[in-house]
Amino acid sequence: MSSREAILTRVRLNRPRGSFDLPSVPHFALAQPEGLVQTFVRSLKKMGGRSVTVQEIGNPVAWIQKEYAPKVICSAVPQIVGNRDLSQVNRPQELADVDVAVAQALLGVAETGSVVFTEAQLQVNTLAYLAQHLVVVLNAVDIVAGVQDAYRHPAFSSAHYAVFHTGPSATADIEAVLIHGAQGVRSLTVILQE
Repeated sequence: MSSREAILTRVRLNRPRGSFDLPSVPHFALAQPEGLVQTFVRSLKKMGGRSVTVQEIGNPVAWIQKEYAPKVICSAVPQIVGNRDLSQVNRPQELADVDVAVAQALLGVAETGSVVFTEAQLQVNTLAYLAQHLVVVLNAVDIVAGVQDAYRHPAFSSAHYAVFHTGPSATADIEAVLIHGAQGVRSLTVILQE
């Protein structure tokens, strides 16, 4: 018997008898006086990200190609075709040379400016980490007030993997010098769709 199995067996033997319901978690409503979209945009900007609207940029495909030409663009969004086919990726490491990753967010969180992905949105989890720039398509109706609201989404009980991205990667050393892209994407741009 492995150490893991030995530990789990002892836990099962010493578990109190009976059925115990999980405690209910109260919902703490967040005031969003400027609205969810504006709060999200403000929070995203504070975290080093930027947002654009479809009205501002026109065609997202043309905008991405113009904004990031001549880069390697890999998209997990069917309507946005890049020059690297995600369906041909056999190993996550094959995305190491991707300059721009494009993904549809499951949710946006106004409180933090975060976007949420599961394995369904990313298709290959490293897509959102190995790329230099992350472009996120987010429907405005999918923005929730806070992190607590995001966890209530049904995907959190069915997905194998979920991640919150809050702005581009950042780190600051002892002298408080802020560096973006130290361990992940250097920029995060959210294309907001109404």
